[in-house]
Amino acid sequence: MTFTVEYEQEEDGRWLAEVREIPGVLTYGKDPDDAVARAQALALRVVADRLENGEAVPALMFSFAAA
Repeated sequence: MTFTVEYEQEEDGRWLAEVREIPGVLTYGKDPDDAVARAQALALRVVADRLENGEAVPALMFSFAAA
């Protein structure tokens, strides 16, 4: 599965990144790369948490793609 990371700059200058396929995975960063890296890390944490709790997860072979 490929996770799509979308990012945009907020009016206050911060960058917001979101992994669309995992609700709630939204992060802020000081620049686009920082925001995307934080979103990727959070997405991996969410998948790991779901695995540990026996919840459904997407296929384990996945990648990130910029939107």
